[in-house]
Amino acid sequence: MTLRITTDLNEMDFDVIHQFITESYWAKNIPKSVMRKALENSLCFGLMENTKQIGFARMITDKATFAYLADVFVMPEHQGKGLSRLLMDEVISHPDLKGLRRVMLATRDAHGLYAKYGFENIKDSSMLMQVLSPDVYTGSDQEDI
Repeated sequence: MTLRITTDLNEMDFDVIHQFITESYWAKNIPKSVMRKALENSLCFGLMENTKQIGFARMITDKATFAYLADVFVMPEHQGKGLSRLLMDEVISHPDLKGLRRVMLATRDAHGLYAKYGFENIKDSSMLMQVLSPDVYTGSDQEDI
């Protein structure tokens, strides 16, 4: 098995990425057009086994002060082999992400993985705010995307 990580979107399998993300708890039913636009405007990392997409992560970033880690996954049949750490090692060490003042993420179930990279629970969340539309991809919100 030859593993590699690429940041070249042209080498990644969009359909595999979209299929996984559209079934995730964080972006259920995300339309392909929205997913494509998100990838095109992010720094993406494809975990590849030869030319097969087996994992993915993306950073939404200005590459100067801030980044948000999103859409991290390793395909179920490849989990438990340390590949999420391999992927995160590459993400965290990427030169475009050095010297950022803040890197954030939201996760429901992978706190242990991210803690190894310095992520911690927000001690004072009173300064954080959000506009949340959890059903934007399921049709419950009436916004046309």
